[in-house]
Amino acid sequence: MKLKCLAVVSATLLSTTALAETIKVGVTGGPHARIMEVVKVEAAKAGLDIKIVEFSDYIEPDAALARGDIDANSYQNQPFLDQQISDRGYKIVSIAKTVMFPMGIYSKTVRSLADLPRGAQIGIPNDPTNGGRALLLLQYAGVVKLDPSKGPKPTPLDITQNPKEIEIVEIEALQLPRRLDDLAAAAINTNYAITAGLTPAKDAIDVDGTDSAYANVLVVQLKDKDRPWVEKLIAAYHSDAVRAFIDRNCQKAAVPSW
Repeated sequence: MKLKCLAVVSATLLSTTALAETIKVGVTGGPHARIMEVVKVEAAKAGLDIKIVEFSDYIEPDAALARGDIDANSYQNQPFLDQQISDRGYKIVSIAKTVMFPMGIYSKTVRSLADLPRGAQIGIPNDPTNGGRALLLLQYAGVVKLDPSKGPKPTPLDITQNPKEIEIVEIEALQLPRRLDDLAAAAINTNYAITAGLTPAKDAIDVDGTDSAYANVLVVQLKDKDRPWVEKLIAAYHSDAVRAFIDRNCQKAAVPSW
């Protein structure tokens, strides 16, 4: 059964005047999109009309923001944003924390990572930030050991000990839930897990903790960070109504980070 935070938010927007400012906010499908529906309701009260633009991958929302196709996005954690800026030279910046989605490891064949057979294949996201996060989670679970000098962004090449000769398979994050039948296990970001009908609290065999450094953020173009609508967007996201929606409907698959 899918979590309620995936259900379409039923809310009546307060009427806004013709002078209401309109912005486009990019999100990925699943919880980010559903939470933004509540943010939209709260923003309308302050005269800010949010048009939600949904994306199906982790790369295009930042590219669209850098091009000016959208005004803000809400889908990524700070380490991922830092990597995108470093790799692509985007002039974009985080303006506020939003939620933290614990990454989970899922399997259809084992109930514990200790039960993984020798040579088992484990899928991880193929982007550097989320792939590194997955490897750190596997290290915390005792599956592998990593070169500590690589910090928060290790790659499979940085595995120094692999007693079960686990094969790491890098796959596009969106595809990982669909590949579970072919893999012994997979590290899946919570938004994609929930969209696929997986409940982290029930189905994950391991998750990273709420003290993780991977809090998600709202992001805008650098030139827009001091615009009045940015303050309204932050206030709407950090409202009591949004916190209540997350706490009530997401069953700790999403945790407020503000």
